[in-house]
Amino acid sequence: MSGHNIAALHEAIAAVAPDRECIVWRDRRLSWAEVTDRTRRFANGILAEGIGGEPRSVQHGWESPHDHVALYLTNGNEYLEAMVGCWKARAAAVNVNYRYTADELAHVLDDSAAVAIVYHARFAPVLSQALDRCELVRLLVVVDDGSEVAPVPGSVPYEDLLTGAAPARPALEWNGDDRYVVYTGGTTGKPKGVLWRQDDFLASALGIAGSEHDIVERARRPDRPRALPAPPFMHGAAHWNALSCWLAGGTVVIQDDTDRLDPADVLDVCARERVGSLLIVGDAFARPLVDEMGRTARDLSHLRLLMTGGAILSPALKRQLHELLPGLRILDVLGSSETGRHGVSTSSEDDAAEPGVFAASDTTIVLDEDRTRPLQPGEDAIGWLAQRGRVPLGYLGDRTKTEATFPVIDGDVHAVAGDRARLRLDGHIELLGRESVTINTGGEKVHAEEVEQALKDHPSVYDVLVVGRPSEQWGQEIVAVVAPGDGFDLDVVAAHAGGHLARFKLPKDYVEVGEIRRSASGKPDYAWARRVAAGTEVR
Repeated sequence: MSGHNIAALHEAIAAVAPDRECIVWRDRRLSWAEVTDRTRRFANGILAEGIGGEPRSVQHGWESPHDHVALYLTNGNEYLEAMVGCWKARAAAVNVNYRYTADELAHVLDDSAAVAIVYHARFAPVLSQALDRCELVRLLVVVDDGSEVAPVPGSVPYEDLLTGAAPARPALEWNGDDRYVVYTGGTTGKPKGVLWRQDDFLASALGIAGSEHDIVERARRPDRPRALPAPPFMHGAAHWNALSCWLAGGTVVIQDDTDRLDPADVLDVCARERVGSLLIVGDAFARPLVDEMGRTARDLSHLRLLMTGGAILSPALKRQLHELLPGLRILDVLGSSETGRHGVSTSSEDDAAEPGVFAASDTTIVLDEDRTRPLQPGEDAIGWLAQRGRVPLGYLGDRTKTEATFPVIDGDVHAVAGDRARLRLDGHIELLGRESVTINTGGEKVHAEEVEQALKDHPSVYDVLVVGRPSEQWGQEIVAVVAPGDGFDLDVVAAHAGGHLARFKLPKDYVEVGEIRRSASGKPDYAWARRVAAGTEVR
């Protein structure tokens, strides 16, 4: 099948824009030529250790033909270099959550059959505990992070690996059948590795279209994007954004503080580096940024595009952002690791988008309850959001989940990640939320995200998660776990929500907390919220 390959496209763009900045991080300003040299050296370094090379023959979509290299890193140039370097060696990078315990880390390393690990020194103690259960690992590469934590014995310093490797382009033929692997966050179960053909991933997830010549000619133009992906690269949304920027010939800017979300730091870097595009994850990122913009003025005149993925941005925060940054365009992207991009919702100061409603991509459909046929526009039914056509090959090593998530319908493979939706008469998608967090109360199904959006529409709600709690009367009763903002008044907020929701969807109880627990990428921790609602978690 072949097609586009990320390593090949990166090399082709570097050839026409070698002196342009490719990565900017702290005092590092690496040109496209320098990043090309460093990624080639990384590839040759791991090839010399017997990792990568010609792919193996596989028969099933849940099998990988490549050696896998785990990236156990916070954001930095090394993360992106190692990712592309793996592809240049015809190995596959595996994203690893750096917040995992030793048991969780061991699971992902074992499940992915990782043969090499690139890690920041500070993670050596946890890695050491996990390695006892990972017999396949034969190469450890440590990145100096200034922590002065002793590396795992036998580790090769990252810069030494590069210095000792050849600078020549690896003598391998890259193609579109090479795999891209992304591990899910595990919010609805254990993390799973999603296997894509690179050509399909580029088309469905990043929207890359045209010939290599077309892509390179677009990238050659001056005034290419300068993008800052604020979430951790260990999550798909962030490195997808970085790759999109690169394949447009742009510059990826990384905030100085990569250990946590520091809103002042993110905005300072945006101002200093004249960032034009900023990626965040919903309200969890937007609220601190809005608060910081209200405290300290900066020249953010170059910031013209704000993208959010993984969580919907509430209307109240969209309004505040437009007031603070006139002319800003907000792009809400609907998608997942298993489906790529389903659609987008765009808003500007003159055009407010309806929350939770997206313009669907050409390959996005809504399947009926039984997943046997696509719903027609305007059909009064709740169905399953699905993607058809260029979808992943499967879940690594898991035939059962592959066949469940990627069913064949009318001869075509579809991707059904578990989101509920309606298909409107105009063809737009109305997202209702994940089935896994749907609440069954009094015989009615209520989607948690819909209630959350109604509550967050009031400006005094700083953050909120909505969950079900066991109830003798209702089976489950709806509970809102709320982090109050300035001027919070429960009666006022409840009345405001009542203007947006049917009575049966309104929370029966509100539990106030100091802060809503979320992952580093902004994803909600619903298990924690359920414990808080049940009174078994200390607030």
